[in-house]
Amino acid sequence: MLLVVAAVVAILLGLAGIVLPLIPGTPLLLGGLWALAWLDGFARVGGLTVGMLAMMAVLAWAIDYAAAALGVKRVGASGLAVAGAAIGALLGLLGGIVGVIVGPILGAMAGEWLARRNHVQAARAGVAAGLGFLLAIVTKLGIAFAMLGVFAVAWMV
Repeated sequence: MLLVVAAVVAILLGLAGIVLPLIPGTPLLLGGLWALAWLDGFARVGGLTVGMLAMMAVLAWAIDYAAAALGVKRVGASGLAVAGAAIGALLGLLGGIVGVIVGPILGAMAGEWLARRNHVQAARAGVAAGLGFLLAIVTKLGIAFAMLGVFAVAWMV
């Protein structure tokens, strides 16, 4: 019973982590779902379903890292702005929750300013990075709830 509670807590923390950058949301969600399947001996939720959940988790994880860079690229920013958004996302991990949110924005702005020396275009790149971050959260939430749905259907069938 304690392991079931731990798995459910992992799932709930995983859902929180989709929105809160410092919590590894997708891995916790996948781990909790895997644990529930394992605790049932994979009788209701089989290995194929768990593999599909793992692929969905990898997709959500990739979206998390690519969103800011893709958002910057969408507004026609330079390659330096795209690289700046990616570097800012990585360095932002060191700055806690604020760093994770602000890092890609500042990185994109710095990269675009270095490339074009244009404050307006640098601001556009920063806004695009921020919007990309928000879009990533919405997309990851969709994938997370799809994972829960796939698991629930497999459990009930």
